[in-house]
Amino acid sequence: MIDASINKNIERIAMRLKTIPENPGVYQHLDESGKVIYVGKARNLQRRVSSYFSHYDDKSAKIKMLVRNIYDIRVTVVATEVDALLLENSLIKRYQPRYNSMLKDDKSYPYLCITDEEYPRLLYTRRHNLKGQYFGPYPNGRILRELQDIIRGLFQYRTCDTMGKRPCMKHQIGLCPAPCAGLQSKEDYQSTIADIRRILKGDFGEIETTMKKKMFALADELRFEEAEVLKKKIHLLAEYQSRSTVVDTNVRDVDVVSILGDDPTYAYINFLRIKNGAIIYSLSNEIKRQLDESDAEILSTVIPALHEQTQSTAQEIIVPFAVPDIPADYLRQNYDPRGDRRKLLDLSLRNVESYQKQCRHQRALTQGDAAPQALKLLERIQRALNLPSLPMDIECFDNSNLQGAYPVAGMVHFTAGKPNRSLYRKFNIKTVEGPDDYASMAEVIGRRYSRLKEEKQKMPDLLIVDGGEGQMHVAREVVVGNLKLDIPIAGLAKDDRHHTNQLLRFNDNGEIAVVGLKPTDPLFHLLEQIQNEVHRFAITFHKDKRSKGTFRTALTDIPGIGEKTAHDLLLRFGSIKQIQTQTLEDLTDAIGPSKAKVVYNALHNNT
Repeated sequence: MIDASINKNIERIAMRLKTIPENPGVYQHLDESGKVIYVGKARNLQRRVSSYFSHYDDKSAKIKMLVRNIYDIRVTVVATEVDALLLENSLIKRYQPRYNSMLKDDKSYPYLCITDEEYPRLLYTRRHNLKGQYFGPYPNGRILRELQDIIRGLFQYRTCDTMGKRPCMKHQIGLCPAPCAGLQSKEDYQSTIADIRRILKGDFGEIETTMKKKMFALADELRFEEAEVLKKKIHLLAEYQSRSTVVDTNVRDVDVVSILGDDPTYAYINFLRIKNGAIIYSLSNEIKRQLDESDAEILSTVIPALHEQTQSTAQEIIVPFAVPDIPADYLRQNYDPRGDRRKLLDLSLRNVESYQKQCRHQRALTQGDAAPQALKLLERIQRALNLPSLPMDIECFDNSNLQGAYPVAGMVHFTAGKPNRSLYRKFNIKTVEGPDDYASMAEVIGRRYSRLKEEKQKMPDLLIVDGGEGQMHVAREVVVGNLKLDIPIAGLAKDDRHHTNQLLRFNDNGEIAVVGLKPTDPLFHLLEQIQNEVHRFAITFHKDKRSKGTFRTALTDIPGIGEKTAHDLLLRFGSIKQIQTQTLEDLTDAIGPSKAKVVYNALHNNT
């Protein structure tokens, strides 16, 4: 138990702890002003709450800060763990406690609302200030507008603020059925709204079946023009569904959650709602860690909040690992998904990785994590190479060897346009004999990204090879052909004076194109800096390796042949294999008659 030097109210708190029951429930920590600073749930309230005040030295800095500020404790006993889960979520939303990790305010997301009126409307809103049924939230306005366009193409409904008694212009252009003028009955209008509700819930099958029946009935009655209108609507619905469907429609009603927690300050989550094989919601959110919570602890709070926020009806949730404190009778966890469910989890992980990049870029722009000039250059690289995202993380490779001896490679990593030396990597070439730069590049790139793939680590936004077209094709064959990864690839080519003079990229046809840059361009200087840095890093590694060992080849194993002679031969002919093809006269020209004869006989097994 802590003492008064840590919390001056510990004696009163200790008395309070003795009265806390061992039932499941929710606890609230309050500060001296009576403000709720933390809300938590527990299967055993007595054990959980008491744990804050013991083994203080083992606690994280943030939990220590919380403990020092606790003045009082409030508990609520509930009947089941599900009740505790729901009550905790409700209290967090109500009090917004300082030390709880929370989702961003869901009011920032757009919704669609079917209003509670005699003739309901479908409205776009970011606030819950309308009476009616809300659908959403949607991750951005573009997706919502696309959905609205689909619904407008399928159905006619009123959008006016007040209903008059005469048809307006919207009726004349086919957007409203004019129920105000009695041109559509209330029952037919409500039937249209019911169909819109099904679309918003992701229930496409019933509507499509109903439309097809109506279309065939109209065709049987020889009302072909009306049947053609329905046929176009069915095609429109099928097109939208095909864009949304990602798995077999047997995956009827599930939620999917993934988390990326490789940041000590923030965690990133993605949430998918799946209905009949289609994604009907996709939300990503950034969460600031308050008490050094683990990823599992964050999800145990986030999942019920998202479940309520999206009005989910799912009874199964796909998660990357088992999440504590989520009772099975509230949501059944599937943390070892197979088949289509595995594809959904992988899709969610790709979404959350993309969202993390967006957040880091935005923070770099607003908080000075990277110089504005560097970010402008990265944006120019993105446009020049037609990259899908800002290249915040760039990796560049280079090989180094002495005519095949001591072959090594280096990789440098630039973050936000600056060297990130903690992520530099050195490679000893293991499978290549002789000075084969292409094979060496293939080996190190394959080793680097197969490991990242196996460990499910973040891939770079751009891969640059220090070389021309040949090196780029090798890199692409390994990354895209062998590893099936989607990493953009560029090349930096040098002129005859060994100066950087070209930036190369693959175009849409898979052909290599030159990106024109002037030597005075700041973008050119950044790329030159990357190339010089990787060359320096690889050369330094090669020199270190050479200096730590003794230069030894098949030549130095020949009696009477030393390192200098071996160096001279390798520098002149390139490799042992090439030396072996030379005549005695060629070797004599290089190292003199006596040594030439020794080498020639040794390499040709002559005694």
